Amino acid sequence: MKESAATSLSDPLIKRHRPTIKRWESPIAGYLFISPWLLGFLGLTLYPMLQSLYYSFTDFSLLEEPTWVGLRNYNRIITSDERFIQAVKVTFIYVAASVPLRLVAALMVAILLAKNIRGMSAYRTAIYFPSLIGGSIAVAILWKNIFGKEGFVNNILAHFGIEGTGWVTNPDTALWTLVLLVGWQFGSAMVIFLAGLKQIPNDLYEASSVDGAGKATQFFRITLPMLSPTIYFNSIMGIIGAFQMFTPAMIITNGGPANSTYVYSLYLYERAFSRLQMGYASGLAWIMLLIIVASTAVIFLTSKYWVFYESEGGKSK
Repeated sequence: MKESAATSLSDPLIKRHRPTIKRWESPIAGYLFISPWLLGFLGLTLYPMLQSLYYSFTDFSLLEEPTWVGLRNYNRIITSDERFIQAVKVTFIYVAASVPLRLVAALMVAILLAKNIRGMSAYRTAIYFPSLIGGSIAVAILWKNIFGKEGFVNNILAHFGIEGTGWVTNPDTALWTLVLLVGWQFGSAMVIFLAGLKQIPNDLYEASSVDGAGKATQFFRITLPMLSPTIYFNSIMGIIGAFQMFTPAMIITNGGPANSTYVYSLYLYERAFSRLQMGYASGLAWIMLLIIVASTAVIFLTSKYWVFYESEGGKSK
């Protein structure tokens, strides 16, 4: 057996192919495979970010060469820009309302779609479909018509003798129509929740049923703890997306009425492309980045108290 092994290792064919195998073991091969993504990241993400960081310290109007002004843009934003304060306030209200609504809607629907019944794949596809088009301009216009003074919602209320308001033109309700829109776009979070539900062992539910646990107890003592890593992930992704919301506020309300839907991204867009204050807008963009980082950091730091990892022996990581 030893001779045959030695003979096979010394076979000319293997010797002839050995350099080829060794060549593909080089790290260069890996860099070649990721080079399309790497070039895109360097040219379309990292370089624009660094350039916007430089512009944030300049007075740049897109029509003239940038002039270095140091921290003047940041000082104006923080100390004397009332519209900045309004935009931050509206954005935080929107994030605080829309992210939990989206998570609850996605989880509830995922629990319903986790059942093994006939035709469930078609139901899942139909429910996920709105998320594919939810961020489009066409849907924003449709939403504006649905909640308009003569829209579908008010027509339904009229059948019950209720006179509805102009939901997107009333300062008290305009922001909540945008919250409902993002709540309707729960498809991606739902799919992730559905995958997480499939990973929960049925033995846990069977054992708890033997011990007399009801559906509510199983949900709060088994489903939620086992889904906590998924909730953690969806929360972070939802917060990041909510802070960057732009299209619905632009198309449906254009920041109105009375600045009630004047979210941060809309203010940044106005400064950059309406007033051509690109340096000032770059400063706003970097402040937004810091706000998002701080918000996600809070979730990350508190996750050890409520995120359950089964691989950690039943303890939060």
